[in-house]
Amino acid sequence: MRMAKTVQRSLEQARCDYDIVVHPHSATSLESARVASVPAERLAKSVILDDQHGHYMMAVLPADRHLDLSKIQTSGDWQLTRESGLPHLFGDCERGAIPALGEAYGIKMLLDPMLTRQEDIYLEAGNHHYLVHMRMDQYLKLVPHAEVREVCQ
Repeated sequence: MRMAKTVQRSLEQARCDYDIVVHPHSATSLESARVASVPAERLAKSVILDDQHGHYMMAVLPADRHLDLSKIQTSGDWQLTRESGLPHLFGDCERGAIPALGEAYGIKMLLDPMLTRQEDIYLEAGNHHYLVHMRMDQYLKLVPHAEVREVCQ
């Protein structure tokens, strides 16, 4: 599987220009950046949050940064979602390889401006061997409703 079906469908529907970067297996976004030889500040890391009432949100930030949960709490009582609770949300993705495309999966997104200032972006394709690479304007076509807001330290 080069990419999750939902990712492929979203790219096709938005008519985005992109390319695929193949890399050795990696377990984290930061490791993906390292093994794929791409700048970590351009690789989008997805962090899934929930409000303990069945609502989810995706915070997207650079792979080399950490989520500042206090910046999220201003919009409700959010906590990190346990990885065991994610398969039902991202059924076409390998565990731990969540694409930074919350809208494609019906999840509200917060997008850190550190990413939007980049010329291009890399994101997990839904597995541990491929990244999707595209210009930032193409990525923003995929996530038109993402709220751009500081979410990292």
